Amino acid sequence: MRRRRVMVVDLTTERPTRALYARLMNANLASIMPQVIAVWCEQAGHDVRYVCYTGFEDLANEVLEPADVVFIGAFTQAAHTAYAISSLHRQRGAITVLGGPHARCYPQDATRYFDYVFGFTDRTMVEDLLRDPAPQRPVGLRLTAPRQPESLPGVQERWKFVEATIAKAPVLKLVPMLGSMGCPYTCSFCIDSTVPYQPLGFDQIRSDLRFLLSKMRHPRVGWHDPNFGVRFDDYLGAIEDAVPPGRIDFFAESSLSLLSEPHLQRLAKNGFKVILPGIESWFALGNKAKTGRDVGAEKVRRVADHINMILRYIPYVQTNFVLGLDTDEGAEPFELTKRFVDMAPGAFPVFSLLSAFGRAAPLNLDLQRDGRVLPFPFHFLDASQAMNVVPKNYAWRGFYDKLVDLERYVYSVPRIARRFIANRTTIPKWMNVVRGISSERLGRVSHHARVRRLLESDRSVHRFFHRESSVLPGFYANRVKRDLGTLWDALPVGGMVHDHNAYLRSEASPVA
Repeated sequence: MRRRRVMVVDLTTERPTRALYARLMNANLASIMPQVIAVWCEQAGHDVRYVCYTGFEDLANEVLEPADVVFIGAFTQAAHTAYAISSLHRQRGAITVLGGPHARCYPQDATRYFDYVFGFTDRTMVEDLLRDPAPQRPVGLRLTAPRQPESLPGVQERWKFVEATIAKAPVLKLVPMLGSMGCPYTCSFCIDSTVPYQPLGFDQIRSDLRFLLSKMRHPRVGWHDPNFGVRFDDYLGAIEDAVPPGRIDFFAESSLSLLSEPHLQRLAKNGFKVILPGIESWFALGNKAKTGRDVGAEKVRRVADHINMILRYIPYVQTNFVLGLDTDEGAEPFELTKRFVDMAPGAFPVFSLLSAFGRAAPLNLDLQRDGRVLPFPFHFLDASQAMNVVPKNYAWRGFYDKLVDLERYVYSVPRIARRFIANRTTIPKWMNVVRGISSERLGRVSHHARVRRLLESDRSVHRFFHRESSVLPGFYANRVKRDLGTLWDALPVGGMVHDHNAYLRSEASPVA
């Protein structure tokens, strides 16, 4: 096999930035699969350059160096950046490959700008492509493995790429690890809802943790499992076998149903410092919150008590909510969330707007069938900057009134101060302050407040939101151009527009 120059690019962000919170955290958002691809390419005998783009790098010097094959991993909000980078490399003769969530959610659109678009990816697919990376134009080729791999290169095999990435983080340096793939829950809006839960090897976890202890004085590990601890005794047993108490700090996303007090005691004993439980809704998904049929105010009370118990054991807790679900109606969901924030002041609440990411979940078929998906450019599809689903029970102005009111309450100076006081240790205290002011008050809240004003004052925004026009308002078009910066001119013709109903069209029965 010919030895090839391979570049692997992990896009943790969609734009250049100088924000303080981004400086602290973007390098810690690195994905595992781009590192895995880099390992497989090296093991196949190729020269590999791996770049984790955090928004602070010089694109020309780091991402656009000559290569024969370029793999890019991207979430949907970074799709335009990925398309522009692919276009520049293809102009120079390289073969480009897209993987990651955007490739799974919008494969039809991605094939317009990449030679290959990967769904589930295994080592055989990568090696086969590198044997004969033929260009696929004008339409790229979609490839997918039958299922997720049964095993992946661990931290020791990925170390050179991990080390290069965490070197970009000035203070907090998280080593990404994965104990499982898929998810046991079936949340209708989630990309993992249709992927069977599959634990990875516990012996490899033990080996990787021991390796980390030989490389770092006090490692911090971020578990990338959608719900860590489904096989709780197996995971904690592996950690206890490999790590003396207090030697490694762990960060994990989990569900409240797994966070009983005995489990929390064991997690705390084994160095878990950050937990991100999903609450999602006060009127649905009680199985994840361990509240059964309780909804509304009673669910708030039970969940707040549970979160306060978690905070007695885990220093930093982020609670995740989804706003705009079809089960929500009127002011109550927003007012209940305010009540929760007051009852559990130590937790940092994060709000996602209900979004339909192409083929990510079966629910999206129904939303497209009902004409409820808006053609927002990919750049805004991060579940924060835009809600591309028309809410079932709210008018747009009313929804944004309630959203902005809630966010201003939650990220107000008095709430930030209460959160500071309620947290017990120094790093969580100050991380919450920086985050509450930087990414939330000065970022998210101000953006949503501006959208609300434009719904009133800008006819093009009103018409776009109300499906009276598919022409993108200047506010959004100018934002993409500004954020892409030097990459704007490289964005392919048509790259700003996608078929927001492509999933529905692909599932339609052929006409006889």
